Amino acid sequence: MIKENIDNFKKKIPENVTLVAVSKTKPISDLQEAYDAGQRIFGENKVQEMVEKYDALPKDIQWHMIGHLQRNKVKYMAHFVDLIHGVDSLKTLDEINKQAAKHDRVIKCLLQASIADEDTKFGLAFDEIRSILESKVIADMKHISIVGLMGMATFTENEAQINSEFSSLKNFFDELKKSNPTLQILSMGMSGDYEIAIKNGSTMIRVGSSIFGHRNYIV
Repeated sequence: MIKENIDNFKKKIPENVTLVAVSKTKPISDLQEAYDAGQRIFGENKVQEMVEKYDALPKDIQWHMIGHLQRNKVKYMAHFVDLIHGVDSLKTLDEINKQAAKHDRVIKCLLQASIADEDTKFGLAFDEIRSILESKVIADMKHISIVGLMGMATFTENEAQINSEFSSLKNFFDELKKSNPTLQILSMGMSGDYEIAIKNGSTMIRVGSSIFGHRNYIV
């Protein structure tokens, strides 16, 4: 079923859109099944769980950290993480840079924009993102590369609102790209709203339940 789901997704999303299989809480056997089906990019929201899976699975997997990142956890994944989606502060970027330097790596990062009408979601205001990108401090961080933006829409059935939020981030992304050519990735869209995200120019979607199914918790 996992292979079938992945094959279906790859048929229906445009070639320029990258599929991140969100594997949080899923057993290693499920990830191996997805790997055997050709999936090479997996997203986790807890560092410890990602480390355990990294140790157990093939090393050509690209691991994406998609959850809110605590600075004190960066050191545990700095030797292997490929892309960090939810960076929402200069302090976090500084810590990623320090830990990446210890492994002589450059870690790719996405700045998380606040676009949802919800207090529970993290993220930076557009002006804060501009300030970070223009900061002299960032220019001196040689072990990180800010390669794009990430945004999460409001959890609602109101498609017009979701569309508006994704559209605002796409317009902002296009504006920033004029003076920041390294910005190439726009990570928007999950299982419930990826189609709207793609219509609004998303180049990366994060899909979990539509690939792996819902997690069955044993009580």
